[in-house]
Amino acid sequence: MLGGINNALFLSSFAGFAVLGFLIVMLRWAFSRGSSVVEKPLFQGNENEYGLLEVVAKPLNHIEGEMMKRKLLEHGIKATLTQTKQGPRILVFPEEVKVAQGILKS
Repeated sequence: MLGGINNALFLSSFAGFAVLGFLIVMLRWAFSRGSSVVEKPLFQGNENEYGLLEVVAKPLNHIEGEMMKRKLLEHGIKATLTQTKQGPRILVFPEEVKVAQGILKS
């Protein structure tokens, strides 16, 4: 006994706080978002599986595709270069398809 206090009861109450603190830390880690150790596999689908985006060009490789994408971005067209099952594709929104095709042909 330390100064009239029951040491076993005193120490077991601190053990409960330690266990509770450990559980809080573990649950925060388990349910946190965006900090996964395992990387999600990249989605690679067909040309028509990218929502509203439509194919404007079919470059032979990513270097040519990046050059086409930069050309569209310079003219203010939002473009996306992605790898599909059929190869690299340049995708734009439907209302910009005609303008993008004209820019790429020039």
